[in-house]
Amino acid sequence: MPQQKLQITAVAPDPALLDLPWDVPLAEWPDDVLAALPQGISRHVVRFVSHGGRVLAIKEIGETVAYREYELLRQLHRIEVPSVVPVGVITGRRAPDGERLEAVLLTEHLQFSLPYRALFSQDLRPDTATRLIDALAVLLVRLHLVGFYWGDVSLSNTLFRRDAETFAAYLVDAETGDMHRTLTNGQRNYDVDLARTNIIGELMDLAAGELLDEAVDEVSIGDALVERYQELWDALTGSEAFDSDDRWRVAARIERLNDLGFDVGELEITTDIDGTKVRIQPKVVDAGHHSRRLLRLTGLDVQENQARRMLNDLDSYRAATDRQNDQEQIVAHAWVRQVFRPTIDAVPRELRRKLEPAQLFHEILDHRWFISQQAQRDIPLPEAAESYVEHVLRHRPDEDAVLGLAPGEAEPEDG
Repeated sequence: MPQQKLQITAVAPDPALLDLPWDVPLAEWPDDVLAALPQGISRHVVRFVSHGGRVLAIKEIGETVAYREYELLRQLHRIEVPSVVPVGVITGRRAPDGERLEAVLLTEHLQFSLPYRALFSQDLRPDTATRLIDALAVLLVRLHLVGFYWGDVSLSNTLFRRDAETFAAYLVDAETGDMHRTLTNGQRNYDVDLARTNIIGELMDLAAGELLDEAVDEVSIGDALVERYQELWDALTGSEAFDSDDRWRVAARIERLNDLGFDVGELEITTDIDGTKVRIQPKVVDAGHHSRRLLRLTGLDVQENQARRMLNDLDSYRAATDRQNDQEQIVAHAWVRQVFRPTIDAVPRELRRKLEPAQLFHEILDHRWFISQQAQRDIPLPEAAESYVEHVLRHRPDEDAVLGLAPGEAEPEDG
Protein backbone atom coordinates (compact mmCIF):
# COMPACT_ATOMS: atom_id res chain seq x y z
CA MET A 1 0.00 0.00 0.00
CA PRO A 2 1.49 3.38 -0.99
CA GLN A 3 2.46 5.55 1.95
CA GLN A 4 1.67 9.23 2.26
CA LYS A 5 4.54 11.49 1.36
CA LEU A 6 3.21 14.76 2.68
CA GLN A 7 4.87 17.96 1.62
CA ILE A 8 4.15 21.13 3.58
CA THR A 9 4.95 24.40 1.87
CA ALA A 10 4.83 27.31 4.31
CA VAL A 11 6.88 30.26 5.49
CA ALA A 12 7.09 28.69 8.95
CA PRO A 13 6.04 25.01 8.68
CA ASP A 14 4.55 23.61 11.87
CA PRO A 15 5.41 19.91 12.35
CA ALA A 16 2.29 19.53 14.50
CA LEU A 17 0.22 19.86 11.33
CA LEU A 18 1.24 16.27 10.59
CA ASP A 19 -1.04 15.13 13.44
CA LEU A 20 -4.18 16.04 11.48
CA PRO A 21 -5.93 13.22 9.53
CA TRP A 22 -4.61 14.06 6.06
CA ASP A 23 -5.35 10.51 4.86
CA VAL A 24 -9.08 11.22 5.16
CA PRO A 25 -11.06 13.30 2.64
CA LEU A 26 -11.80 16.67 4.19
CA ALA A 27 -15.58 16.11 3.98
CA GLU A 28 -15.19 13.07 6.26
CA TRP A 29 -13.09 14.63 9.03
CA PRO A 30 -14.47 13.77 12.49
CA ASP A 31 -16.23 16.40 14.56
CA ASP A 32 -13.67 16.21 17.37
CA VAL A 33 -11.06 17.69 15.00
CA LEU A 34 -13.22 20.52 13.68
CA ALA A 35 -13.99 23.99 15.04
CA ALA A 36 -17.65 24.96 14.81
CA LEU A 37 -17.68 28.27 12.94
CA PRO A 38 -20.13 29.86 10.50
CA GLN A 39 -19.22 28.85 6.96
CA GLY A 40 -20.02 30.53 3.68
CA ILE A 41 -20.83 28.99 0.33
CA SER A 42 -17.84 27.53 -1.49
CA ARG A 43 -17.33 25.44 -4.61
CA HIS A 44 -14.76 23.44 -2.61
CA VAL A 45 -14.89 21.52 0.66
CA VAL A 46 -13.77 23.85 3.49
CA ARG A 47 -13.32 22.94 7.15
CA PHE A 48 -12.08 24.82 10.23
CA VAL A 49 -9.73 23.35 12.82
CA SER A 50 -8.34 24.75 16.06
CA HIS A 51 -4.59 24.29 15.93
CA GLY A 52 -1.71 25.76 17.90
CA GLY A 53 -3.78 28.49 19.53
CA ARG A 54 -5.35 29.67 16.29
CA VAL A 55 -8.13 28.55 13.97
CA LEU A 56 -7.18 27.44 10.46
CA ALA A 57 -9.41 27.28 7.40
CA ILE A 58 -8.57 24.27 5.23
CA LYS A 59 -9.73 24.14 1.61
CA GLU A 60 -9.43 21.06 -0.59
CA ILE A 61 -8.33 22.18 -4.03
CA GLY A 62 -6.16 21.15 -6.98
CA GLU A 63 -2.42 21.33 -6.36
CA THR A 64 -1.59 23.88 -9.05
CA VAL A 65 -4.45 26.15 -8.03
CA ALA A 66 -3.53 25.80 -4.35
CA TYR A 67 0.05 26.97 -4.91
CA ARG A 68 -1.13 29.84 -7.13
CA GLU A 69 -3.70 31.08 -4.63
CA TYR A 70 -1.17 30.75 -1.80
CA GLU A 71 1.28 33.01 -3.64
CA LEU A 72 -1.40 35.56 -4.50
CA LEU A 73 -2.55 35.75 -0.88
CA ARG A 74 1.07 36.18 0.21
CA GLN A 75 1.44 39.12 -2.17
CA LEU A 76 -1.76 40.74 -0.89
CA HIS A 77 -0.66 40.19 2.71
CA ARG A 78 2.74 41.80 2.06
CA ILE A 79 1.13 44.98 0.68
CA GLU A 80 -1.45 45.02 3.50
CA VAL A 81 -4.58 44.59 1.39
CA PRO A 82 -7.47 43.21 3.52
CA SER A 83 -7.42 39.47 2.88
CA VAL A 84 -7.06 36.22 4.78
CA VAL A 85 -3.53 35.30 5.83
CA PRO A 86 -2.06 32.29 3.98
CA VAL A 87 -0.47 29.59 6.12
CA GLY A 88 0.63 26.98 3.61
CA VAL A 89 -0.13 24.24 1.10
CA ILE A 90 -0.10 20.50 1.80
CA THR A 91 0.30 18.00 -1.02
CA GLY A 92 1.03 14.28 -1.30
CA ARG A 93 -2.12 13.15 0.51
CA ARG A 94 -3.28 9.56 0.09
CA ALA A 95 -6.13 7.55 1.57
CA PRO A 96 -5.30 4.23 3.31
CA ASP A 97 -6.30 2.38 0.12
CA GLY A 98 -3.75 4.39 -1.84
CA GLU A 99 -6.25 6.75 -3.52
CA ARG A 100 -4.78 10.19 -4.21
CA LEU A 101 -6.46 13.00 -2.29
CA GLU A 102 -6.62 16.67 -3.28
CA ALA A 103 -4.07 19.15 -2.03
CA VAL A 104 -5.21 21.61 0.63
CA LEU A 105 -4.69 25.33 1.11
CA LEU A 106 -4.42 26.52 4.71
CA THR A 107 -5.27 30.05 5.77
CA GLU A 108 -5.79 31.68 9.15
CA HIS A 109 -9.41 32.14 10.11
CA LEU A 110 -10.13 35.85 10.33
CA GLN A 111 -11.18 36.34 13.95
CA PHE A 112 -14.43 38.21 14.60
CA SER A 113 -15.43 37.83 10.94
CA LEU A 114 -18.49 36.26 9.37
CA PRO A 115 -19.66 35.25 5.89
CA TYR A 116 -22.57 37.29 4.61
CA ARG A 117 -25.14 34.48 5.01
CA ALA A 118 -24.36 34.26 8.73
CA LEU A 119 -25.03 38.00 9.01
CA PHE A 120 -28.44 37.62 7.41
CA SER A 121 -29.39 34.63 9.55
CA GLN A 122 -30.33 37.10 12.29
CA ASP A 123 -32.83 39.93 12.53
CA LEU A 124 -30.90 42.78 10.94
CA ARG A 125 -31.74 46.34 10.09
CA PRO A 126 -32.78 46.94 6.46
CA ASP A 127 -29.64 49.00 5.75
CA THR A 128 -27.29 46.11 6.55
CA ALA A 129 -27.13 45.02 2.90
CA THR A 130 -26.18 48.57 1.92
CA ARG A 131 -23.42 48.71 4.52
CA LEU A 132 -22.01 45.40 3.30
CA ILE A 133 -22.03 46.71 -0.27
CA ASP A 134 -20.19 49.87 0.81
CA ALA A 135 -17.52 47.71 2.46
CA LEU A 136 -17.19 45.51 -0.63
CA ALA A 137 -16.87 48.57 -2.89
CA VAL A 138 -14.00 49.90 -0.76
CA LEU A 139 -12.27 46.50 -0.86
CA LEU A 140 -12.65 46.27 -4.65
CA VAL A 141 -11.20 49.76 -5.13
CA ARG A 142 -8.24 48.91 -2.88
CA LEU A 143 -7.58 45.72 -4.85
CA HIS A 144 -7.76 47.54 -8.17
CA LEU A 145 -5.43 50.30 -6.97
CA VAL A 146 -2.66 47.74 -6.36
CA GLY A 147 -3.32 46.00 -9.69
CA PHE A 148 -5.22 42.95 -8.43
CA TYR A 149 -7.84 41.56 -10.76
CA TRP A 150 -10.28 39.47 -8.70
CA GLY A 151 -12.19 37.66 -11.43
CA ASP A 152 -14.97 36.39 -9.13
CA VAL A 153 -16.21 39.27 -6.99
CA SER A 154 -19.10 38.25 -4.75
CA LEU A 155 -20.37 38.40 -1.20
CA SER A 156 -19.59 34.67 -0.94
CA ASN A 157 -15.88 35.29 -1.53
CA THR A 158 -15.74 37.98 1.14
CA LEU A 159 -15.65 38.04 4.93
CA PHE A 160 -16.96 40.95 6.99
CA ARG A 161 -15.85 42.40 10.32
CA ARG A 162 -17.32 45.18 12.40
CA ASP A 163 -15.61 48.54 11.89
CA ALA A 164 -17.31 50.98 14.29
CA GLU A 165 -20.77 51.62 12.81
CA THR A 166 -19.79 50.11 9.45
CA PHE A 167 -18.24 46.89 8.19
CA ALA A 168 -14.79 46.11 6.80
CA ALA A 169 -14.55 43.60 3.95
CA TYR A 170 -11.76 41.04 3.46
CA LEU A 171 -10.98 38.94 0.39
CA VAL A 172 -11.20 35.27 1.31
CA ASP A 173 -10.91 33.56 -2.09
CA ALA A 174 -8.20 34.54 -4.60
CA GLU A 175 -8.52 31.42 -6.73
CA THR A 176 -9.51 33.34 -9.87
CA GLY A 177 -7.38 36.41 -9.17
CA ASP A 178 -4.30 37.75 -10.88
CA MET A 179 -1.79 40.47 -10.06
CA HIS A 180 -0.80 43.09 -12.65
CA ARG A 181 1.27 46.24 -12.61
CA THR A 182 -1.91 48.19 -13.40
CA LEU A 183 -5.38 47.19 -14.50
CA THR A 184 -7.05 48.25 -17.72
CA ASN A 185 -10.48 49.86 -17.62
CA GLY A 186 -11.81 46.68 -19.20
CA GLN A 187 -10.47 44.52 -16.37
CA ARG A 188 -11.86 46.86 -13.73
CA ASN A 189 -15.24 47.11 -15.42
CA TYR A 190 -15.48 43.33 -15.76
CA ASP A 191 -14.87 42.92 -12.03
CA VAL A 192 -17.48 45.57 -11.21
CA ASP A 193 -20.10 44.17 -13.64
CA LEU A 194 -19.55 40.65 -12.33
CA ALA A 195 -19.84 41.91 -8.76
CA ARG A 196 -23.20 43.50 -9.58
CA THR A 197 -24.52 40.32 -11.19
CA ASN A 198 -23.30 38.03 -8.39
CA ILE A 199 -24.59 40.30 -5.62
CA ILE A 200 -28.07 40.57 -7.12
CA GLY A 201 -28.18 36.78 -7.42
CA GLU A 202 -26.96 36.24 -3.87
CA LEU A 203 -29.50 38.68 -2.44
CA MET A 204 -32.31 37.08 -4.46
CA ASP A 205 -31.26 33.74 -2.98
CA LEU A 206 -31.49 35.25 0.50
CA ALA A 207 -34.92 36.65 -0.32
CA ALA A 208 -36.09 33.22 -1.47
CA GLY A 209 -34.98 31.83 1.88
CA GLU A 210 -36.81 34.65 3.72
CA LEU A 211 -33.52 35.94 5.11
CA LEU A 212 -33.75 39.36 3.47
CA ASP A 213 -35.95 42.24 4.59
CA GLU A 214 -38.86 42.70 2.20
CA ALA A 215 -37.99 46.39 1.85
CA VAL A 216 -34.63 45.56 0.22
CA ASP A 217 -34.53 45.92 -3.57
CA GLU A 218 -31.89 43.45 -4.74
CA VAL A 219 -31.31 45.15 -8.10
CA SER A 220 -30.94 48.57 -6.47
CA ILE A 221 -28.36 47.17 -4.07
CA GLY A 222 -26.38 45.75 -6.99
CA ASP A 223 -26.57 49.10 -8.79
CA ALA A 224 -25.44 50.84 -5.61
CA LEU A 225 -22.23 48.78 -5.64
CA VAL A 226 -21.41 50.11 -9.11
CA GLU A 227 -22.20 53.70 -8.11
CA ARG A 228 -20.25 53.53 -4.86
CA TYR A 229 -17.25 51.97 -6.60
CA GLN A 230 -17.20 54.60 -9.35
CA GLU A 231 -17.58 57.50 -6.90
CA LEU A 232 -14.67 56.25 -4.81
CA TRP A 233 -12.48 55.41 -7.80
CA ASP A 234 -13.02 58.88 -9.31
CA ALA A 235 -12.28 60.56 -5.98
CA LEU A 236 -9.02 58.64 -5.59
CA THR A 237 -7.72 58.74 -9.16
CA GLY A 238 -9.52 61.56 -11.00
CA SER A 239 -7.77 64.78 -12.00
CA GLU A 240 -9.10 68.31 -11.48
CA ALA A 241 -8.10 71.65 -12.96
CA PHE A 242 -8.30 75.12 -11.43
CA ASP A 243 -6.83 78.61 -11.73
CA SER A 244 -3.27 79.01 -10.45
CA ASP A 245 -4.54 81.46 -7.82
CA ASP A 246 -6.59 78.64 -6.23
CA ARG A 247 -3.63 76.65 -5.00
CA TRP A 248 -5.43 75.99 -1.73
CA ARG A 249 -7.34 73.33 -3.65
CA VAL A 250 -4.24 71.11 -3.61
CA ALA A 251 -4.39 70.89 0.19
CA ALA A 252 -8.19 70.57 0.02
CA ARG A 253 -7.91 67.56 -2.31
CA ILE A 254 -5.46 65.85 0.01
CA GLU A 255 -7.69 66.55 3.02
CA ARG A 256 -10.70 65.14 1.16
CA LEU A 257 -8.82 61.93 0.42
CA ASN A 258 -7.73 61.72 4.07
CA ASP A 259 -11.38 62.03 5.09
CA LEU A 260 -12.11 59.03 2.87
CA GLY A 261 -9.45 57.12 4.77
CA PHE A 262 -6.64 57.33 2.20
CA ASP A 263 -3.17 58.87 2.26
CA VAL A 264 -1.66 60.49 -0.83
CA GLY A 265 1.73 58.96 -1.54
CA GLU A 266 2.36 60.92 -4.73
CA LEU A 267 0.52 63.83 -6.36
CA GLU A 268 1.18 65.00 -9.90
CA ILE A 269 0.84 68.77 -10.42
CA THR A 270 1.08 70.24 -13.93
CA THR A 271 0.47 73.73 -15.35
CA ASP A 272 -0.50 74.90 -18.83
CA ILE A 273 1.89 76.85 -21.07
CA ASP A 274 1.21 80.29 -19.59
CA GLY A 275 0.91 79.00 -16.02
CA THR A 276 -2.66 80.22 -15.49
CA LYS A 277 -4.20 76.75 -15.07
CA VAL A 278 -3.11 73.99 -12.71
CA ARG A 279 -4.10 70.32 -12.93
CA ILE A 280 -3.63 67.86 -10.09
CA GLN A 281 -4.00 64.10 -10.07
CA PRO A 282 -3.18 61.59 -7.32
CA LYS A 283 -0.63 59.10 -8.60
CA VAL A 284 -0.27 56.91 -5.51
CA VAL A 285 -2.91 56.54 -2.80
CA ASP A 286 -2.76 54.22 0.18
CA ALA A 287 -5.67 53.21 2.41
CA GLY A 288 -5.55 53.37 6.19
CA HIS A 289 -4.97 57.07 6.95
CA HIS A 290 -6.63 57.03 10.39
CA SER A 291 -5.53 53.54 11.42
CA ARG A 292 -1.89 54.38 10.61
CA ARG A 293 -2.10 57.62 12.57
CA LEU A 294 -3.55 55.86 15.61
CA LEU A 295 -0.94 53.11 15.36
CA ARG A 296 1.82 55.73 15.23
CA LEU A 297 0.45 57.57 18.25
CA THR A 298 -0.64 54.70 20.49
CA GLY A 299 0.56 51.38 19.10
CA LEU A 300 -3.07 50.25 18.71
CA ASP A 301 -3.70 48.43 15.41
CA VAL A 302 -7.40 48.68 14.56
CA GLN A 303 -9.82 49.06 11.66
CA GLU A 304 -10.07 52.39 9.82
CA ASN A 305 -13.41 53.63 11.19
CA GLN A 306 -12.63 52.35 14.67
CA ALA A 307 -9.43 54.41 14.50
CA ARG A 308 -11.38 57.46 13.34
CA ARG A 309 -13.69 57.15 16.36
CA MET A 310 -10.82 56.62 18.79
CA LEU A 311 -8.91 59.61 17.41
CA ASN A 312 -12.02 61.75 17.96
CA ASP A 313 -12.17 60.58 21.57
CA LEU A 314 -8.46 61.32 21.91
CA ASP A 315 -9.10 64.88 20.68
CA SER A 316 -11.91 65.24 23.24
CA TYR A 317 -9.62 63.97 25.99
CA ARG A 318 -6.92 66.43 24.95
CA ALA A 319 -9.36 69.34 25.16
CA ALA A 320 -10.94 68.18 28.43
CA THR A 321 -7.52 67.87 30.11
CA ASP A 322 -6.30 71.18 28.63
CA ARG A 323 -3.31 69.54 26.96
CA GLN A 324 -3.59 71.09 23.48
CA ASN A 325 -0.04 72.41 23.76
CA ASP A 326 1.50 69.10 24.84
CA GLN A 327 3.17 66.77 22.37
CA GLU A 328 0.50 64.70 20.66
CA GLN A 329 2.16 61.33 21.20
CA ILE A 330 2.58 61.95 24.95
CA VAL A 331 -1.10 62.85 25.28
CA ALA A 332 -2.04 59.79 23.22
CA HIS A 333 -0.17 57.45 25.57
CA ALA A 334 -1.87 59.12 28.54
CA TRP A 335 -5.25 58.56 26.85
CA VAL A 336 -4.45 54.86 26.41
CA ARG A 337 -3.49 54.51 30.10
CA GLN A 338 -6.27 56.63 31.57
CA VAL A 339 -9.19 56.07 29.17
CA PHE A 340 -8.88 53.20 26.72
CA ARG A 341 -7.26 50.49 28.86
CA PRO A 342 -9.40 51.10 31.97
CA THR A 343 -12.56 50.97 29.82
CA ILE A 344 -11.58 47.63 28.27
CA ASP A 345 -10.41 46.28 31.63
CA ALA A 346 -13.85 47.11 33.07
CA VAL A 347 -15.31 44.40 30.82
CA PRO A 348 -15.16 41.00 32.55
CA ARG A 349 -12.50 38.83 30.98
CA GLU A 350 -14.96 36.10 29.99
CA LEU A 351 -16.98 38.62 27.96
CA ARG A 352 -14.11 40.26 26.06
CA ARG A 353 -14.03 37.51 23.43
CA LYS A 354 -17.40 38.67 22.12
CA LEU A 355 -15.94 41.68 20.28
CA GLU A 356 -12.54 43.14 19.47
CA PRO A 357 -11.27 45.65 22.08
CA ALA A 358 -11.53 48.57 19.62
CA GLN A 359 -15.11 47.61 18.76
CA LEU A 360 -15.95 47.25 22.45
CA PHE A 361 -14.63 50.75 23.09
CA HIS A 362 -16.61 52.18 20.16
CA GLU A 363 -19.83 50.54 21.33
CA ILE A 364 -19.32 51.68 24.92
CA LEU A 365 -18.95 55.26 23.62
CA ASP A 366 -22.16 54.84 21.64
CA HIS A 367 -23.93 53.34 24.64
CA ARG A 368 -22.72 56.24 26.78
CA TRP A 369 -24.31 58.71 24.36
CA PHE A 370 -27.53 56.66 24.30
CA ILE A 371 -27.99 56.45 28.07
CA SER A 372 -26.87 60.06 28.57
CA GLN A 373 -29.70 61.13 26.27
CA GLN A 374 -32.13 59.03 28.29
CA ALA A 375 -30.88 60.36 31.64
CA GLN A 376 -30.51 63.95 30.41
CA ARG A 377 -27.07 64.14 32.03
CA ASP A 378 -23.47 63.35 31.13
CA ILE A 379 -22.78 59.74 32.12
CA PRO A 380 -19.16 59.07 33.17
CA LEU A 381 -17.37 56.52 30.99
CA PRO A 382 -16.89 53.93 33.80
CA GLU A 383 -20.62 54.04 34.55
CA ALA A 384 -21.40 53.70 30.83
CA ALA A 385 -19.08 50.70 30.55
CA GLU A 386 -20.80 48.98 33.48
CA SER A 387 -24.23 49.64 31.95
CA TYR A 388 -23.11 48.39 28.53
CA VAL A 389 -21.79 45.14 30.00
CA GLU A 390 -24.96 44.43 31.98
CA HIS A 391 -27.61 45.50 29.47
CA VAL A 392 -26.02 44.81 26.08
CA LEU A 393 -22.85 42.72 26.02
CA ARG A 394 -24.00 39.91 28.33
CA HIS A 395 -26.89 39.15 26.01
CA ARG A 396 -24.84 38.85 22.84
CA PRO A 397 -23.42 35.64 21.38
CA ASP A 398 -19.66 35.26 21.17
CA GLU A 399 -17.74 37.02 18.40
CA ASP A 400 -20.49 37.67 15.87
CA ALA A 401 -22.69 39.77 18.20
CA VAL A 402 -26.02 41.12 17.00
CA LEU A 403 -24.61 42.41 13.74
CA GLY A 404 -26.54 45.23 12.16
CA LEU A 405 -28.21 46.23 15.42
CA ALA A 406 -27.11 49.62 16.69
CA PRO A 407 -25.59 49.70 20.19
CA GLY A 408 -28.22 50.57 22.75
CA GLU A 409 -31.01 49.05 20.64
CA ALA A 410 -30.50 45.51 21.92
CA GLU A 411 -33.19 44.39 24.31
CA PRO A 412 -32.01 42.40 27.35
CA GLU A 413 -33.30 38.83 27.49
CA ASP A 414 -35.93 38.04 30.11
CA GLY A 415 -34.62 36.73 33.37
